[in-house]
Amino acid sequence: MTSSPSHSTAPSRTTLSRRGFMRGTSALSGSSLLSHTAQAHADLEPQQTKEAENDPAHYVPHFFTAEEYRFLCYACERLFPEDENGPGAVALAVPRFIDKQMQTPYGQGDLWYLNPPFVNGPPELGYQLPYSPQELYRRTIEPINTHCLMTYNALFADLSTAQQDEVLHKLEDGVLQFNDIPGAVFFEQLRTNTLEGAFADPLYGGNDAMGGWKMMGFPGARADFMDWVNQQGAPYPLGPVGMPPNVAPYGPDALHDEED
Repeated sequence: MTSSPSHSTAPSRTTLSRRGFMRGTSALSGSSLLSHTAQAHADLEPQQTKEAENDPAHYVPHFFTAEEYRFLCYACERLFPEDENGPGAVALAVPRFIDKQMQTPYGQGDLWYLNPPFVNGPPELGYQLPYSPQELYRRTIEPINTHCLMTYNALFADLSTAQQDEVLHKLEDGVLQFNDIPGAVFFEQLRTNTLEGAFADPLYGGNDAMGGWKMMGFPGARADFMDWVNQQGAPYPLGPVGMPPNVAPYGPDALHDEED
């Protein structure tokens, strides 16, 4: 690990801290790695597979290996922790969202320009690495775990939260670099995907139970606001609505969980 060169970060997207975002809106080999998760799915009965897909706590990743997914769960949770505002990344199924996202053309790099030459330069030059999001995760998680073993004698997921934060800060600040991937580039990729998973429509696998939208008071994909356009300042009593089949019930309690 050495100091990071001045690479541009992942394709430009506005990223904010959780509290800043909330305030602003309210506020082995590649084949063996893939075969590991494929076998995990093959061992499940069809009904078990369906239930695992729909339950974040029992979701079996398709792209990430078990160890990679474990890292992802703990890293996302430190970036978007549960607090007084609402649920954290794991409860919102952010890791599941990212795993599904990596299986799309975006994750596979089909939507990115990945042809050389690549140069060090300011962010205005855009992304300057030949790796898709899939490859960024695959090429970086294992070296991060190796760094943790060498530094703390434990994998990232087994560190204390303070140690996990220390590692994430090293990545964000560019102190760590793994082969030709600057830690800051990976950190930006992870943070961006984490926020996407927390606030995207639940149709894409994250924002479970529309928990991210409930924190923000965001109404979602509701089509008709005619009854409310002339009621400036009046409390909006309806909960968020996602794209089918994730349509929330109407009613004043829809912003809260059913058990509340």
